[in-house]
Amino acid sequence: MRLLLDQAADVEEAVELLARYDMHASAGMMVHFALADAEGHSVVVEYIDNEMAVTETPVVTNYYLTPSEKYGIGTEESKVRYAMLEDMLQSGSSFTMDGIRDALDSVSKHNFDSEFASTEWSIVYNQSTGEAHYYHRENYQKYYTFIAGSP
Repeated sequence: MRLLLDQAADVEEAVELLARYDMHASAGMMVHFALADAEGHSVVVEYIDNEMAVTETPVVTNYYLTPSEKYGIGTEESKVRYAMLEDMLQSGSSFTMDGIRDALDSVSKHNFDSEFASTEWSIVYNQSTGEAHYYHRENYQKYYTFIAGSP
């Protein structure tokens, strides 16, 4: 993530950077990168059969969005979480960093009877300032700050 924040000015450059690296998960885990830029372009980068795929979408949860034989693979809970986030976006509200954090908290796994213990991580990124807040294991009261271009 730090590489993308430091080196990519927009989604196109981020996708070009990711294409240089082998980012698939060897254990068969799903890998989804949500990328967005200040111009409003947003995509998910997923790895299907060890190949990078890019799909336009403003929302990502834990199921495949890439049109392929894997499309829709994931838990029903992930699909519900995706729909909830889409509904929030459709509401037309403008979100502050705290508002995005609260939206992510509302769809984190502790809100569901999940087979998984928690949402591993969530990131809120301010596209105007380059500031990112990283939340770990559903602790939405504590975050780590990263600022694009800073050491």
